[in-house]
Amino acid sequence: MSSSESPKYTLDINEIQNYLPHRYPFLLVDRILEIQPVGAFDSPPPAAQPGTKVLGIKNVSINEPYFQGHFPGRPIMPGVLILESMAQTASFSVYPSLASLGTDVKSQFQCILVAVDSVRFRRPIVPGDTMKIHIEIKKCRGKLWEFTGEVTVDSHRAAEATIMAQLTSLRAN
Repeated sequence: MSSSESPKYTLDINEIQNYLPHRYPFLLVDRILEIQPVGAFDSPPPAAQPGTKVLGIKNVSINEPYFQGHFPGRPIMPGVLILESMAQTASFSVYPSLASLGTDVKSQFQCILVAVDSVRFRRPIVPGDTMKIHIEIKKCRGKLWEFTGEVTVDSHRAAEATIMAQLTSLRAN
């Protein structure tokens, strides 16, 4: 890899659980396929820059508990859970800088959802679908971060939103 190329990061479900506090049935990311960082990630978090991209996947299964009631006979993934999968994926935009710390990261940082705007649901997401979750950092202002998110299924846009989150340090000051 040349010095001008950014490293790419992938994470399996075990690595995801090292960074996200969520667990079944509320862990809504199965794999991080790629993190494309912008800028230097050897400085302490939050070091991510606008333009950093994350690609994650969520495999939608009929065994998920919300399908019992949403909707019987025509199961559709609830929109709020689609948004939550985007927010969980967005939190991995700071992964490279957190990983460089070499410590128990999940006990030091928390990413809190604070706003969702411009939400559009373009097609239903149903059991058997694989959601590809595309996230990009648009702005970083202090502790507030803005992301754009898009979910595709079979290369068709299923949902999109603008997400704002706050990265909070849990370390004692």
